[in-house]
Amino acid sequence: MAMTYRAVMLTRKGGPEVLQVVELPIEQPGPKQLRVRVRAAGVGSTDLAMLAGNYLYAPKIPFVPGYEVAGVVEAMGAGVTGFGLGQRVAALTVHGGFAELLVREAEHFLPIPDGVTDRDAAAVILNYVTAWQMIHRVAKVRLGQTALVTGAAGGVGTAALQLLRLAGVKTYGAASAPKHDTLRSLGATPIDYRTGSIDRLTRALEPKGVDHVFDAIGGANIGPCIGALRRGGTVVGFGFMGAAGMLSKLATFGNLFVGARLRGRRGTFYGITALYRKDPEPLREDLPKIFALLAEKKIDPLVKHTFALLEARQAIEFLAAGSVEGKIVLMKS
Repeated sequence: MAMTYRAVMLTRKGGPEVLQVVELPIEQPGPKQLRVRVRAAGVGSTDLAMLAGNYLYAPKIPFVPGYEVAGVVEAMGAGVTGFGLGQRVAALTVHGGFAELLVREAEHFLPIPDGVTDRDAAAVILNYVTAWQMIHRVAKVRLGQTALVTGAAGGVGTAALQLLRLAGVKTYGAASAPKHDTLRSLGATPIDYRTGSIDRLTRALEPKGVDHVFDAIGGANIGPCIGALRRGGTVVGFGFMGAAGMLSKLATFGNLFVGARLRGRRGTFYGITALYRKDPEPLREDLPKIFALLAEKKIDPLVKHTFALLEARQAIEFLAAGSVEGKIVLMKS
């Protein structure tokens, strides 16, 4: 019987080159834990933030990254109920997913239903639960409203466009021109953010402003996003890829919370991990809804690129190049 398994370890701060394939000893699951053989793991911008050492919820380096997984229960610790050997399960892991095996408390896993592939299950955990909770738990959108999504061709952006369309919301997506066909296929009107200020471009289409903005960029983009809103509208910040450094982050959040209020709008920030650490129940309620939509083929996670499970370095290099639309998934061959 094998005594070790392989994993991709983040060895120090840096770029994708700091990720190394290592051998680790196989652990037996402790009380109320599962050992899961990973079949698929999602790759996203949060993994890039972890490489740079800028992610609040990452453990101390060295560690195995990997935010979301789908796999099969291989062993169960004492006191585990509700699971069986060979059962397919999924989890928001935050770290540990880029590995052949994962040991974690059973409470973090949810069953994957028939009709949902391992690849698609891993692809929707972070992006679609993030989008769902922003849309329905934070913004509380209503039928017939309007919304702008920035970073619209990315994983969360494409998820948000699909879920907003299902909610009966008229959508606009900000992305570079080469990605506009993808946005149109998801029912959104594309906006080329490179051709002008996002508030002016949005108001050329919606003169009174939109009801909601979901902004992935942050930084200097917050002011124009507030300007794209109608009075009383809501801007929800998430991810904030454009806010690097403490001063930039402070300015971003100040503008989001205070600046929006001063201009008669509401600004708020959403983070899936912060909510999950505070209360795991919303994710446990919402992920099955996403799986049901997958099984009914009402959503498509747009997995356009897959890599082998231990090719996380290559996948993150590809992501860092900036041309990715939709989702990247690592797959066990």
